[in-house]
Amino acid sequence: MSVQWSEAQYRRLVELNAGDSDLNMECESAEVRDRTYQAIERRLVKRERQRLNEFREIHFRPSLIRLENQLADVLIKNGFVQVITPIIMSKGLLSKMGIDDSHPLASQIYWLGSNKCLRPMLAPHLYFILKDLLRLWKKPVRIFEVGPCFRKESQGAKHSNEFTMLNLVEMGLPQESCQDRIQELAGLVAEAAGIKDYKLVAEKSEVYGETLDVVSANGDIELGSGAMGPHPLDRHWKITDAWVGIGFGLERLLMAAGKGRNLARMGRSLAYLDGIRLNL
Repeated sequence: MSVQWSEAQYRRLVELNAGDSDLNMECESAEVRDRTYQAIERRLVKRERQRLNEFREIHFRPSLIRLENQLADVLIKNGFVQVITPIIMSKGLLSKMGIDDSHPLASQIYWLGSNKCLRPMLAPHLYFILKDLLRLWKKPVRIFEVGPCFRKESQGAKHSNEFTMLNLVEMGLPQESCQDRIQELAGLVAEAAGIKDYKLVAEKSEVYGETLDVVSANGDIELGSGAMGPHPLDRHWKITDAWVGIGFGLERLLMAAGKGRNLARMGRSLAYLDGIRLNL
């Protein structure tokens, strides 16, 4: 009869970024299992210490920051302008997205008093800016933002209460070009993130109604969510132009590129540095 890892052993191996072969190993007895575990842990700790030294001597910045810069460089080269907006968002702007007290997303929001919250998404602030830029700039208007967002998510490998979003939007397009353009932009970001295999899937959305989601090749990770307009939400900002937009989760892009098994490893953390557990 084979013996599997104990819960504590398995959890520790996951922390050390063990591969599937190590995580799925079975032994003939508890004694053999424990000796095997000790050998694997020593090997993984040695490897992670080496990775930590490489981070100090070669990379200098976490993968999340490096990815953010890579994506910004690619988008700027393709005519997009980067903007930054406040992390604190008004309840009024959320209501323009259809998110009121009865909306399913309302329970996931970190409220700061009765009228402000930590932003759960970037779109409302980008809408606010675009209503003026469409008046001031020649079309098409292309902007993007990268920054932290916050939701009361159930913790798990693919969810986190704090995560990093990239939201890009292009407004003032010919209506007939939107479908092709959203596919083109999804490919642009995927390539910059080092993701070769992905697919686009039509999905239902609690905010936009319908979206075109970017998912990993095997369908287990949603990487981004795209939408097109004119859209009913546009009327709150008096926007009538055709547009495309996609929001990507950067930690999920790193996961799909093979950098780690969970968002906690890839994001802002006190336990991990560039995906490396610090209790080595």
